[in-house]
Amino acid sequence: MEPTVHIVDDDAALRTALVRLCKAAGLAVVEHTNADGLAERTLARRPTCVLLDVRLADQNGLAVQEALRGAGSTVPIIFLTGYGTIPMTVRAMRGGAIEFLTKPVEEEVLLEAIGRAIRADAEALDMDRARHELCDRYATLTDRERDVMACAIGGLMNKQIAGELGLSEITAKVHKRHVMEKMGARSLPDLVRMAEQLGVPARRRR
Repeated sequence: MEPTVHIVDDDAALRTALVRLCKAAGLAVVEHTNADGLAERTLARRPTCVLLDVRLADQNGLAVQEALRGAGSTVPIIFLTGYGTIPMTVRAMRGGAIEFLTKPVEEEVLLEAIGRAIRADAEALDMDRARHELCDRYATLTDRERDVMACAIGGLMNKQIAGELGLSEITAKVHKRHVMEKMGARSLPDLVRMAEQLGVPARRRR
C-alpha cells in the first residue's frame, strides 16, 4: 500500500510546497486546511503520518494530537511550528510525536522525519496484523485443544496432560499436534511466545 502523508496547515503557500516535496519523494498526499475529519482519515490500514501545524486558524495542534489519540488513531505525528517552546515540545513528544520541527525546515530533515514516521507506522501495522492473525488462529481451537495448549505451555508432557485432563496419552498427543498445526507453532517455545502475546495463562500440574 502506498505510504500517505496528511498535511494539516492553513498556510496555503506552505501547504503547496509541502505537497510538492512529498509527491516528489513518491508519497501520496492528502491536504487539510484544518483537522476536521482527520481522525477518520488516518485510521486507514496503510503506512501513514501527519504533518501538523501547531497553530492552526481555529485549532491547537497539541489538542488535535490528543483528540486523535482519544479517537483511537495511532498515526505518527510530525509537528511543524513557526516557533516552539520547551514545554510545547515536551507535551508533543510525550503525546507520541515523532518530531517537533521549526519552520522553515530543511527538506532533507523533513523527509528524514517523514521516512522514520512511515517506517514506524508500517512496523506497527505489521505487528497489529500479526496479532489479529494470531487471535484468528487461536479462535479455531476447540475447547479441549485450548485446555491442551494451556497444559503444554505450562510445561506438562503428553502423559501429564493426559492425566490432568482425563485423556489417554495418545489422545493428548493428537490434540497437542492439532494445536501446534492450527497455531502455526514450529516448537513449544514458539507456542509459549504466542500464548504470551494472547494472554493465555499456563496450566501447571496440580
